[in-house]
Amino acid sequence: MIKLEPRPQASRLWTYGSPLLALCVTVLIGVVLFAVLGKDPVRGLQVFFWEPLRSKYALGELMVKATPLLLIALGLAVCFRSNVWNIGAEGQFVMGAIAAGGVALMASKDTGGWIVPALLLAGVLGGMAWAGLTAVLRDRFNANEILVSLMLVYVATLLLSYLVFGPWKDPMGYNFPQTRTFEKVTQIPRLMAGSRVHVGLLIALAGAAALWVFLFRSRAGFAQQVGGLAPAAARYAGFSSRRALWTALLVSGGAAGLAGALEVAGPIGQLTPYVPAGYGFAAIIVAFVGRLHPVGMVFSAILMSMFYIGGELAQSRLGLPKSLTGVFQGLLLFSLLACDTLIAYRVRWVRAQPARQEV
Repeated sequence: MIKLEPRPQASRLWTYGSPLLALCVTVLIGVVLFAVLGKDPVRGLQVFFWEPLRSKYALGELMVKATPLLLIALGLAVCFRSNVWNIGAEGQFVMGAIAAGGVALMASKDTGGWIVPALLLAGVLGGMAWAGLTAVLRDRFNANEILVSLMLVYVATLLLSYLVFGPWKDPMGYNFPQTRTFEKVTQIPRLMAGSRVHVGLLIALAGAAALWVFLFRSRAGFAQQVGGLAPAAARYAGFSSRRALWTALLVSGGAAGLAGALEVAGPIGQLTPYVPAGYGFAAIIVAFVGRLHPVGMVFSAILMSMFYIGGELAQSRLGLPKSLTGVFQGLLLFSLLACDTLIAYRVRWVRAQPARQEV
């Protein structure tokens, strides 16, 4: 029979090579999937891995998708490295979008440029407040942060639906559930003419650099990780595990809220029921494929955005369902988990011992 035997020490090479192997496995399974669906596998892979890179405009769209994924993943990395399992970044993303949208709706044609920093700050505070609910329940009542943060996603989504179907609904919007289009002054500045890439990309890259300094070059980052992973050792060393919990959730919620603010004040330009795009859940995969390292998450965010764009193109050009995006995301995650299992364990074939007969 097959037995998994723990390795004495995991290979450092394969610890970082595992995501690449998982990507190769995902591609191979994708080839089989395209063939089963009756589509040309080469054309299918081209749609996913070449079309998003073939032009300047396509690269811009890739960066637009990668920006919220990277921002949310950076915040989640702080949580996961602190052993705090925030699964509700999608809800914090939505609450950041709602808070930023509320500020944007107060703007008029005469409003000054100060409105952009104000709505971004509102998005950060909205996400932090939503994550703070999870922190309170975990800190005061020892509630499971996985369940609490996940359930709050649905509360945030329902709150968004209430607003766009109710008090914030555009009276001139032909009865569509959406707010009025935000004033031009609230639009996030763009980096290039003819492209939707905005300054959020620079904010996300600056966030990756700041996270690297915080985690690997500061005492506070070391205390943060120890406080989450080993609360008893943290208390002995004078670190606060309670502070680690609050810091992790507030940073994660703020990053997700900022991503939501950038999304509604950038590419979308209004609040609609379709603001929840699954970025908060996809960012979990981005974080782990990137090995919870800022540099790795930059590349994994780009890869995940390719899956988003590839899924949209596969729908329009190959006649495949848009859910193919989720299929590829799931394949990548499960391939990574399988590869990581082989890093931690050695597969052994053990012959079954014959049963002893009692005399």
